[in-house]
Amino acid sequence: MKCPFCSYEESKVIDSRLVADSSQIRRRRECNKCNERWTTFELAELLMPKIVKQDKSRVPFDEIKLKEGISRSLEKRPVSEEDFETLIEQIKRDIRGFGEREVSSRVIGETVMKHLRKIDEVAFVRFASVYRSFQDPLEFSEEVKKLSNE
Repeated sequence: MKCPFCSYEESKVIDSRLVADSSQIRRRRECNKCNERWTTFELAELLMPKIVKQDKSRVPFDEIKLKEGISRSLEKRPVSEEDFETLIEQIKRDIRGFGEREVSSRVIGETVMKHLRKIDEVAFVRFASVYRSFQDPLEFSEEVKKLSNE
């Protein structure tokens, strides 16, 4: 790794430790030339699959789009920012867990609804009404009825 002080291209690792949640590694490094020390953090870069839309086009996974869609359904609902971030991470973990290079947008929507249903039923119905494109109030009321029966 290049030294941030003198730009020399060789350094050595002095110490490595796991960060609190074990998803990162903290490394103390020392430059082989100027002997300055600094800290780096390593984080696994996990690639998300491509999304296959209904028109069969393929687009990269867009976390911002996912967050925007979910946050609209959670508007004015009693869900904390921490719970929201946890929800996003759970959905991303599920999507990566499919082990596929491509995942259909339909599967993504179903995954989102599965997790939303657990944390807020109103948000679930809001998301489902847009995602499933209810054409009339009857479809909407049947979904609400299914929810109340469960």
